[in-house]
Amino acid sequence: MKAILALILSCALAVAGPLAIASAEEAPAHQQAETEAPPGQAARAAVPAEPERRAEAPAGPGEQAEDATEPATETEPAANAPARPTGPSEPSEPSEQAEAPASSLAGIVEQAKELDALETLIVARDGEILVEEGFRGHTTTATTNIKSASKSVMSALVGIAIEKGILEGVDQKIAPILKDKLPKDPDPRLDEITIGHLLSMQAGLKPTSGENYGRWIVTRDWVASVLAQPFDDDPGGAMLYSTGSTHLLSAILTRRAGKPTAELAKEWLKPVPGFRIGHWQRDPKGIYIGGNQMAMSPRSMLAFGELYRNRGRAGDAQVVPEDWIEQSWTPRTRSIRSNDEYGYGWHITRMADRTVYYAWGFGGQMIYICPDAKLTVVMTSDESRPSASNGYLDKLRRLVEEIIVAVGEGEEGLAEVEQ
Repeated sequence: MKAILALILSCALAVAGPLAIASAEEAPAHQQAETEAPPGQAARAAVPAEPERRAEAPAGPGEQAEDATEPATETEPAANAPARPTGPSEPSEPSEQAEAPASSLAGIVEQAKELDALETLIVARDGEILVEEGFRGHTTTATTNIKSASKSVMSALVGIAIEKGILEGVDQKIAPILKDKLPKDPDPRLDEITIGHLLSMQAGLKPTSGENYGRWIVTRDWVASVLAQPFDDDPGGAMLYSTGSTHLLSAILTRRAGKPTAELAKEWLKPVPGFRIGHWQRDPKGIYIGGNQMAMSPRSMLAFGELYRNRGRAGDAQVVPEDWIEQSWTPRTRSIRSNDEYGYGWHITRMADRTVYYAWGFGGQMIYICPDAKLTVVMTSDESRPSASNGYLDKLRRLVEEIIVAVGEGEEGLAEVEQ
């Protein structure tokens, strides 16, 4: 009997062993840990898990909602990664805050504290900080992954490149620049795509964002993969939100300038006080990701927002051409998802009867600029949560509207609160 039991046990182990090994080895790619390469080195990310959420309102044909452009599980340990400075160092201690113009700002801060996804809030009027808060252990000087808010930074670099003559202009065709990356039998419409189409998300190519993001980032050549996508619309047609479009811009800048995009950002944005990019991930070919996976602190985001509010000027230096600010803030298309207009890397809307321009990154990484009220507002949030599909973005919007009202709308309002 003992011999029979031993034989049965031996057979069971022989079957269970391979099954256990197979179970471990065949785990879906998105369940495996993503390996982060050191800053400045190429990294191939694992496939992110598909988000388990659905937008409350469906996106328009071919358009991915901003909140769905990168899955919530796609992470970048920016705060823990070694920083690679691309500009002047940030102050280690917050500067003295200006006196709040209205007691209601204190109430707005209390409202902000109730949003458990909100990590930091900065409110500046005419360059003076009125509110600077970090919630639940977060600080305004630590870096965070600003996600798609980095598309606004990419837009600035393109504008500077045009001013320097590195690029011809927004009507320049991209096919001759990326000729070796075109598919073997290219769609003739690839010859029609311009720099401007990439900036305004009107290239017409099937988006690489949203549900397509994971499949895109496991390819060996991200640039070639974008250009091989089928057309969902003609170039210049509807807005098709795609990080692939801004990544092509990064590849184009690298080729035309002969330097990595991160070096260009460090050199060209150096005159901006307090601006600094930390970790910035590259694609497998070594190209810095255009429009995602960029680490900045809220203070650096404020410095960048102030640069745009001041029409591209930082002190005596005209860092971004003033006419490029105007071009970037000119509506080119409209997002069916949010119904807000979109320019060159900036969303455009109305709040409290004022025009507001904003950069928007997954989860609620925000830079709001209201020129009429001389306001720049920065908010950073938990990057692992959605922002549009759960109403969180609407809550941030309401906070900004209250801030505009509290500070004062335009010169008259500002004069009244300062009396």
